[in-house]
Amino acid sequence: MTLKRRTFLKKSMTYGVGMGALGSLSPLLSNGKAMAAPFFKISLAQWSLHKTLFNKKLDNLDFAAKTKKDFGISAVEYVNQFFKDKAKDKSYLGEMKKRAADNGVESVLIMVDGEGHLGSTDDSKRKQAVENHYKWVEAAKFLGCHSIRVNAAGQGSAEEVANAAVDGLGSLAEFAKDFNINVIVENHGGYSSNGAWLSGVISKVNLPTCGTLPDFGNFCISRKAGKCVDEYDRYKGTVELMPFAKGVSAKTHDFDENGNEIHTDFTKMLNIVKKAGYTGYIGVEYEGSKMSEDEGIMATKKLLEKVGKSL
Repeated sequence: MTLKRRTFLKKSMTYGVGMGALGSLSPLLSNGKAMAAPFFKISLAQWSLHKTLFNKKLDNLDFAAKTKKDFGISAVEYVNQFFKDKAKDKSYLGEMKKRAADNGVESVLIMVDGEGHLGSTDDSKRKQAVENHYKWVEAAKFLGCHSIRVNAAGQGSAEEVANAAVDGLGSLAEFAKDFNINVIVENHGGYSSNGAWLSGVISKVNLPTCGTLPDFGNFCISRKAGKCVDEYDRYKGTVELMPFAKGVSAKTHDFDENGNEIHTDFTKMLNIVKKAGYTGYIGVEYEGSKMSEDEGIMATKKLLEKVGKSL
């Protein structure tokens, strides 16, 4: 081979490697600017698939595998309704844990419902509700979660329920700290959807293991005939809850032709989350009806990635 030929081949290979490197970087470029990775991680809230699960088209044990294989998401948020009689079944929980690990999926938290009102103004009922949650704290620890999501519900005046919730949440958080599990409260209707009320409750509990799970779309305080008649400002509420956040829920229902959620300005909301210094998981929670659950999950994930990379 001649010297000229060798020189030509060497230059061609160098050019090819250079172009290959540029090609691998090209997805990170937009309008000539590097696109940073989102400041948060993405998880999938199991409630996004509640219709599929309730219709027995998906088994709870297959949730982690579907999350990874169908959506490319590597973290899950369980809902206790889908394994409500298994909280103390170590064999079943062990299989959940194994399947998550086999698929490279992290178990983030368990959303707990149906175990009584932690803000009940009846002392005995509140105490029973606290104790009903113990098994879910233990299950969360076994699965490798960092938190259980609970509700701060109760009957009475705002002040009465707040005082009861401070006691109930405080008692449960004291129990949970020995398991290194957080007790986090979602804005989930009633007084809890008032950001000032809930942030006030968490402030009074004043324990590092008690925090919040701000949900972008759950700020309806009261409904009549299925319609919200008293809605708290979602952006104001999120600002109030973020200082205590140990998780965030990206609630979606409907999207426009550009893939933006029509009820929540995700750029505005994620700016609030970022400004609070939060870098943990944001859970995809699709509750719409115009798309299939799978489509809604992917639309929510894409929106989070798009907006997250732009901030």
